[in-house]
Amino acid sequence: MPESKSRWIALLIVLFAPLLSVIDVFIINIAIPAIRKGVHATEAEVQLVIASYLLGYAAFLITGGRLGDHFGRKRIFLTGMLLFTATSCWCGLSGSALELNIARFFQGVSAALMVPQTLSYIQLLFQNPEDRAKAVGWFGFTLGVASIAGQFLGGFLTWFHFFIPGWRLIFFINLPLGIISLAGAFRYLKETGVNASSKFDIPGVVLLTVSLFCLIIPLILGREYGWPWWSWAILLSSALLFFLFFKNQDRKRLRGGAPLINTDLLKFRDFNIGLLCVFCLFVFHNTYLLISTLLFQNGFQYNPFIAGKLFVIFGIGSTISSLYSGKLIGRYGKKVVLAGVFFLFVSIGAQLFFFSSDHYSQPFIALMLFIHGAGMGVAIPSTLNVTLKSVPAEFAGAASGLYSTFQQTSSALGVSVIGGVFFSVLGKYADRLHYEQAFKAAGLCELLTLLILSVLLLIMPDSPGAAVHIGE
Repeated sequence: MPESKSRWIALLIVLFAPLLSVIDVFIINIAIPAIRKGVHATEAEVQLVIASYLLGYAAFLITGGRLGDHFGRKRIFLTGMLLFTATSCWCGLSGSALELNIARFFQGVSAALMVPQTLSYIQLLFQNPEDRAKAVGWFGFTLGVASIAGQFLGGFLTWFHFFIPGWRLIFFINLPLGIISLAGAFRYLKETGVNASSKFDIPGVVLLTVSLFCLIIPLILGREYGWPWWSWAILLSSALLFFLFFKNQDRKRLRGGAPLINTDLLKFRDFNIGLLCVFCLFVFHNTYLLISTLLFQNGFQYNPFIAGKLFVIFGIGSTISSLYSGKLIGRYGKKVVLAGVFFLFVSIGAQLFFFSSDHYSQPFIALMLFIHGAGMGVAIPSTLNVTLKSVPAEFAGAASGLYSTFQQTSSALGVSVIGGVFFSVLGKYADRLHYEQAFKAAGLCELLTLLILSVLLLIMPDSPGAAVHIGE
């Protein structure tokens, strides 16, 4: 087979990793009410269905990339895909909320093994800038398709009755796709060179994982149990653990080791501001997906299929706008991100006003979701660009890993905190009025998050030059 053709076949195979990982985020969103009924989950356990996946993903993402360098990217891609397929089936077979959340954590870990290999293969297979740009374009297109497919399948599978409950099918659907990807990788994917000298920061991974759990778990469970003393004790311990983690990382850097996070990155002011922007954006994003689907299905009484079709409009808006944002960011810089944030302000503001009255309809909701999706499609890739654009080349890999880890952690934190506000206002009520009130309270928190994001963008340097080094 000609090498030019085999490269594109290899790309098609490795794109299954981001396809499945993103489908799993959006398909869960629509299926949350059905999952809650299926495993008799509490509100906190529902939050953990989302957060546990993100925690596993965040804690092992950087290590997943290093494993590919050390053992070979094909081997780690196959391992990650096999584990992702197996843990997806475990999720589908779960008999309790606890078992499901444990399986979701390991599903996130397996995603962290396979997804970094996709980006590495794109870099290695496509050395020509023009071909690489096309490959990255297909990567972005895959993410858009995954978001649309996940919304649609989540609604379709959970609404129409099959011999297997629909919420279980949303996990089992990964089985045939995983088998196709594994077969293609065995047949067509070539092993890359290995770097046996690469090192792993196992203590760093353990310390980061424990720190994240000590932050997220009490935020979710503490609210449900009335904030007992142990929830505050664990929260305080998370602050100490994070302090020890960064001290540990800095010590390894000074000794010439291989820390999980290169703390030299924190000396670049614009990169720090960019990480805070990422924090606000993804706290906002994943929380909105949770609270809106609960409002539409439990409050407005839309069935999952209708809710899924409405969120497909969200995915279409996001996919279309993301195609143009990359072309505009080079010319207009952070103004593009601000434009995306403006769309989000308009969408959330209109939803808060109209969803608390009787002046809304499915076409209106579809319009709001399209505007919302368009805003996210502009904001997400543009924030990535303005955050990483000034990072020196020697820090590029470390910066990308830290960015992705921060993204997943922020998503989990948003679901924990603003999701907690939603459930606190909702209380034990299940009528439309209380769902609207809960959405309004959480939506105001979302608007505050967008306001902070806007301020951060305004103070962020907008020049394409070198990063601003703290202390210079």
